[in-house]
Amino acid sequence: MRAVVQRAKHTSLRVNGELISEIPFGLVVFLGIKVGDTEKEAEYLAKKIAALRIFEDGDGKMNLSVKDVGGEILFVSQFTLYGDSSHGNRPSFILAERPERAEPLYEYAAKKLAEYGVPVRKGVFGADMKIEQLNDGPVTILLEA
Repeated sequence: MRAVVQRAKHTSLRVNGELISEIPFGLVVFLGIKVGDTEKEAEYLAKKIAALRIFEDGDGKMNLSVKDVGGEILFVSQFTLYGDSSHGNRPSFILAERPERAEPLYEYAAKKLAEYGVPVRKGVFGADMKIEQLNDGPVTILLEA
C-alpha cells in the first residue's frame, strides 16, 4: 500500500461537475492499493498519516500533526500509484489491486483514519475525479506499508 501525502490549503474534489468533498486546509492523501495488501497495511498507514508531523509549530519547525492544527484529510483512491512504466512508455497497472478488493480496503483505511480524530472527506472510488488544491510548502511525503 502506498500513500502520497500532501500538505494543502483549500482543496475541492468534483465528479461530473458536482462538488463531492472539500477541505479548508490539511492533508490530501492519494492511496494506492497493490495486489496482496490487507487491513494490516491500511491500519499502519492510517496511524502514520494521522500522526505525521508536517505542519509548522510556533518556531516554524515541522512538529505538528494534522490533528494538532485542526486540519482535515481529503482521502482519494488512486490506482495509478502502482503504474509501472519501466518497460516502455505506457504504464502497466498489474501491481494495482482489482477494484472489488481495493474498494473495501480504501473504505477501511478511511474509517481507521477517522478513528484518530481527524475529519476525513473522501473521493468517489473509481470515478473520474477533478481535484483542485493549493499545495502548502509544497510538502509532499511518500509512505509505504
